[in-house]
Amino acid sequence: MSSSPREHETHPTEHVQGIVERVTYHAEDSGYTVARLKAPGVRDLVTIVGRFPDIHAGQSLRLVGYWRDHAKYGQQFQVVQAQETKPATLTGLEKYLGSGLIKGIGPVTARRIVAHFGLETLEIIEQSCSPQRGPRHCPEACCHDRTCLGRAEGHQGGDAVSARARGLDHLCGEDL
Repeated sequence: MSSSPREHETHPTEHVQGIVERVTYHAEDSGYTVARLKAPGVRDLVTIVGRFPDIHAGQSLRLVGYWRDHAKYGQQFQVVQAQETKPATLTGLEKYLGSGLIKGIGPVTARRIVAHFGLETLEIIEQSCSPQRGPRHCPEACCHDRTCLGRAEGHQGGDAVSARARGLDHLCGEDL
């Protein structure tokens, strides 16, 4: 994530943290993105603008940047630096898993997964992906009510996302 070094030298930088509610625009070639962020303690969604190689709804982000007023679109937070953090709330986890990032996991399945595993969901997924556990380690708890985490047959995204998708796939068999 970068912008022109001179562009933000005259603006005092601030920190904003929140969950991406939706991506309004994302250019695959340049990473230029306009998105809406739900920040704690802020009533309205915050418009964030910057270069993100990979961004999706449900992501928890810690951002460094500055506020600017766009003549046509109003107040925006120009992001200079971004760091993804793990979702810290059940709602954030549901949005993250149900965002379409992992093929086969939609909002309904994400809600069931998070309802069962709670705030430990991502840790359980990541641990289940270890090579020592074997390719089809399946605790019975993850397959109750036909909610099988093995739905993650394909995935899109970076290494952390790939590991989570493999972890979902390893938790259960493919039979739904």
